[in-house]
Amino acid sequence: MHKLRWLVLALIAIVVLAAAGCGGDDDGGGGGGSGSGEAGGEPIKVGASLPLTGEFSEPGKAARQGYEVWEAMVNESGGLIDGRPVQMVIKDDQSNQNTIVADYNALISRDRVDLLLGTFSSLLNLPASAVAERNRMLYVEPAGGAPELFDRGFKYLFFAQQATADKQGEVWANYVTELPEAERPKSAAYPTLDDPFAQPTSEGIEEILSAAGIRTVYRETYTIDNPNLDGIANALKSRNPDIVVHGATFEDGVGMVRALRKADFTPKMLYQTTAPSLGDQYREAIGEQTTEGIFYGVSHSKEATTTGNEEFVAKYREMFGGDEVPEDAADAYAAAQVLEAAVKEVGTIERNRQLELA
Repeated sequence: MHKLRWLVLALIAIVVLAAAGCGGDDDGGGGGGSGSGEAGGEPIKVGASLPLTGEFSEPGKAARQGYEVWEAMVNESGGLIDGRPVQMVIKDDQSNQNTIVADYNALISRDRVDLLLGTFSSLLNLPASAVAERNRMLYVEPAGGAPELFDRGFKYLFFAQQATADKQGEVWANYVTELPEAERPKSAAYPTLDDPFAQPTSEGIEEILSAAGIRTVYRETYTIDNPNLDGIANALKSRNPDIVVHGATFEDGVGMVRALRKADFTPKMLYQTTAPSLGDQYREAIGEQTTEGIFYGVSHSKEATTTGNEEFVAKYREMFGGDEVPEDAADAYAAAQVLEAAVKEVGTIERNRQLELA
């Protein structure tokens, strides 16, 4: 068996404080230090439901950390408005579309939250944002770039990243097409999860590579409940593409790498969505040496010099330890910052004025 030698290359797209407007039960809320700062008075309740278990649990847990860092930093700096602290109310949607609808309805009607923040993944943000829109509440999502999210004419929906899913692989795809001719790949394969984020990302990359003459030799879609990754890996080996572009989440991203290793197939390049952005977890799951040669697009770097990033990274490490700062934690923090900026600009959290926040 050939030893995979793949190197993670993080293509930095955005950093903390960059945002583009695109117009389960609570376990006690934010456990990251709420109430330990200088803010006082009646808390402002900010609700979110995240996939803390199930298919999207790894990025969901990272998103929770980002919200908790924001909660702690806002409270330590004196509160959101009028000296009032933030209290995060976080539910577990179990990576289930039906559960997340029930969760956001409960946050609004039962928990009586003042503000909402979004969840992780396009799959879950599609129904969750509809609940927010129906209740006329501002909804800033940290992750969920499926173009269909923003084709519905919603007024309260905003996305705290720089690009929708179909554009998120452009930096890497253009890098590939600009390689010297002798180094440029000739063929590509596109195994893709049936997911509203993974598919348009894969298709956006294919459009660029195909236009540059890189031939598609394989494109298949699989479902998360029946991925058959071993079968896909063997099919890829038989087609022998120079590049594999894998539209994935965390579990199937790790599973695909293991399946490729089992099939004894090493493409010249492997691009994956989502999975490699969970740096520590991904490296531990596949082995550090195996990460060599894997590419992905990422929306945050802990080394970025953007205003506020150094403070965010320091607070994250203080609260959660480790060297890596997950992209999804940074995206959640950035989404909360967008909400914070809107509230401070308008000066109120009244629900009947939330369109002004948007």
